[in-house]
Amino acid sequence: MLRSVLSAIPRPALRLPARAYSAAAAIPAPNTQPDVHFNKLFINNEWQDAVSKKTFASINPSTGEVICQVAEADKADVDKAVKAARDAFKLGSPWRRMDASDRGLLLNRLADRIEKDTAYLAELETLDNGKPYAVAYSVDVPMVVKCLRYYAGWADKWEGKTIPVDGDFFCYTRHEPVGVCGQIIPWNFPLLMQAWKLGPALATGNTVVMKVAEQTPLSALYVAHLIKEVGFPAGVVNIVPGFGPTAGAAIASHMDVDKVAFTGSTEVGQLIQQAAGSSNLKKTTLELGGKSPNIILSDADMEEAVEMSHFALFFNQGQCCCAGSRTFVQEDIYNEFVERSVERTKKRVVGDPFNLSTEQGPQVDEEQFQKILGYISTGKREGAKLMCGGGVAADRGYFIQPTVFGDVKDNMTIAREEIFGPVMQILKFKTLEEVIERANDTKYGLAAAVFTKDIDKAHYVSGALRAGTVWINCYDVFGAQAPFGGYKASGVGRELGEYGLDSYTEVKTVTIKVPQKNS
Repeated sequence: MLRSVLSAIPRPALRLPARAYSAAAAIPAPNTQPDVHFNKLFINNEWQDAVSKKTFASINPSTGEVICQVAEADKADVDKAVKAARDAFKLGSPWRRMDASDRGLLLNRLADRIEKDTAYLAELETLDNGKPYAVAYSVDVPMVVKCLRYYAGWADKWEGKTIPVDGDFFCYTRHEPVGVCGQIIPWNFPLLMQAWKLGPALATGNTVVMKVAEQTPLSALYVAHLIKEVGFPAGVVNIVPGFGPTAGAAIASHMDVDKVAFTGSTEVGQLIQQAAGSSNLKKTTLELGGKSPNIILSDADMEEAVEMSHFALFFNQGQCCCAGSRTFVQEDIYNEFVERSVERTKKRVVGDPFNLSTEQGPQVDEEQFQKILGYISTGKREGAKLMCGGGVAADRGYFIQPTVFGDVKDNMTIAREEIFGPVMQILKFKTLEEVIERANDTKYGLAAAVFTKDIDKAHYVSGALRAGTVWINCYDVFGAQAPFGGYKASGVGRELGEYGLDSYTEVKTVTIKVPQKNS
C-alpha cells in the first residue's frame, strides 16, 4: 500500500509496481496454521465471554472452513465496555493523571511489541482475511507500526494557544480529550484500521470501545493482548467483536459514548450519523465508500500507467475504499492501454495467500464473493465488454478471477456502484474538460489519480477533482503524516496526520482577569 513499505517486498514474491521495489529483505516462511490464542471479548483488561454466551464462527476465506468460534458482543456487552471506558476516563484516574509523554511511551511500546510479532500477526491476518501473507508481513504490519509511532510522537505536542483578546485578560486554549470514543473498523485492513483509530484517540488521552468486524476479529484481539501487556490501564481500550446491527448500533446510539469513528460503507455511515445525532449528538468521523477516477492522459508513460492502474484496482483483492475503480483513458491511447492491461491482468497470480508468489487471495467471505459475481453478471448484461476473467478462480474458497471490462459507459451499474472486488472498468474520453466533468459525476469523492508528463495538466486536474486525495503518477501512496478522508458521500472528517487529531479533542478557552496595579 505504501511505496516506502513496499520496498521491503522481494521482487520474486509479488508483481507490484516496479518502482515499489528496492533492495529487499527476505520474508520468513509463514506458519500456515497459526494458533489462535484469543477469541473472547476484551473489556477492562480482562477476557470475557459475551453476556449472552453467544459465539460466531470466524471463517478462513481460502477454504470456507471454520477457524474458531469468537464471543459475540451485543448491547449488554457494549454497556459493560462503555462503563469500563467511562471509569478509566474519570477525573483523577491513572489514565487521566498520566503525563502526555508517558502516553506516547505506551504507544511506542505497543508499536515495538507489534513489530516483534510481525510474522505471527501477518499469519493471523492471512488466515482470517485472505490477503497474501507477503503483503500482510511487508505492508500492513509495518504501516501499523509507523502509524502508532507517529501518534506516539504527537502525544506531548498537541498544544493550545495564547490569544491576545482585548482588555486586561489572559486568554488561552486547552486541547482536551473528547472522552469515550466508539470505534467501528472494517475487515479489509483489520490491523491497519485498528491502528488508524487507536493512534490519535490514545495519543490525545481518550478511552476506546472498539467493535471489530465479524469477518476478521482475530488479529485485533491479539493486539488487545499486547495493549494489556505493555501497560495500558484497565478500561482504556476495550475490544468487542460483534455484528453491526447489534454491537455497532449499540455503540453509535450509546448515551455515554462521546464520539464515534467508523470506516465502511456509505449506507452504514449514514445510519451511524443518524444514530449519533438522535442520541447525544456525539461527534462523528466517517471514512466511507468510493468510486475513484483514475485518469490516464495520452502523454502518460504507458508502462507505468498500466502497472499502476492495475495496482490501483487489484491491490488487496480489489477490497479498497479508494481503489481506482473507474479507469478513464484518453481515446488515442485507449486501445493500447486496454490491450496491455488485459495482458497484465492475465498474468496476475491468484491462489493460496500463504504462497509468497501469490498476488491475489480470496475475497473476504461468501457474501462479498457473491456480490462481486453479481456485479460481473450485471456488467455483461448491460453491454460492457468482458476482456478477461469474470468467473470463479478455484473449486473452494472465495477466489474470483481478475476481471477487466472495456467499453464501459458512465451510466452502467459497474461504473456507478462500489464493487469492492477485482473488477476493472475502463472508460474512454476525449478532452480534459470532459473527463473532469465525468470523474466528478458521482456521489463519492474519496480519491482520484491522474497520469501525465505535463505538470501543468497534473495541477489543473488535481485542483478540479472533487476528492480528498489526488495522486499524480502514482496510486495508493499513504503515510501516517498525510490526512485521508473524502468529499461528499465518501465521509466526514479526516484520519491520519495532524488533522486526524482534531476530532479526538475538544478545544477549551480559558480567560483570566489580570489585575492592574494603580499607578
